[in-house]
Amino acid sequence: MTVRIGIVGDLTPAYPSHREIEAARGLLGDDVATSWIASDGSDAASIAAGATAYDGLWIAPGSPYADDAAVLEVIRCARERGIPLLGTCGGLQYAVLEFVRNVLGSPGTHAETDGLDGANAVAPLSCSLVGQERLVTPVPGTWFADLVSGEPFIGMHYCGYGPTQKTITDLTENDWQVEASAPDAPAEVLRLTTHPFFVVSLFQPQIGAIERGQVHPLLYAFVLAARSPGPSD
Repeated sequence: MTVRIGIVGDLTPAYPSHREIEAARGLLGDDVATSWIASDGSDAASIAAGATAYDGLWIAPGSPYADDAAVLEVIRCARERGIPLLGTCGGLQYAVLEFVRNVLGSPGTHAETDGLDGANAVAPLSCSLVGQERLVTPVPGTWFADLVSGEPFIGMHYCGYGPTQKTITDLTENDWQVEASAPDAPAEVLRLTTHPFFVVSLFQPQIGAIERGQVHPLLYAFVLAARSPGPSD
């Protein structure tokens, strides 16, 4: 049976992270079929409306998106229907925004698109991580720590924004778990614990596909979750 993965974002070959995604697509398994879903296209609109043929959704880096509202609705659909979701960089930021707005009932603004204000759920990181490597340290006892055998690793980043400390506190009080941190990012990996697979990261798990033909185990865990029958099937 084919595992259908939708990569939600606006494919831009000039982005190193997108070129790595293109290379990673062929490493995920012979049974995996991936498709890019433009944020402002009809496929994204269909998913947002609750009609999806995808087994898993990867919210790609590259925010702000051509249609931010559509991406937020795709995330909402995945969260509410139990569809496995992986969000990287911008995907983490927008998954946080969707939850803060629709579940916690906060304005949940994003400093990049809305400007700096007291309602920012996502704000500039203490140090921009665009094109930067950082040591990612899993939180002992978490799902992610088990995935990487508890070992810290070097992760590549193309992010300048992340959830504020207040947002992290609000999330962890509402079924989220901080799974890993980095020196400039207190929430490097986040997981919604009440969902079959709803995991978001600032580091880019596809980096290494071009040079080494390898990707981070997080991508394989996502595909494994998409292979498994879930509430949306």
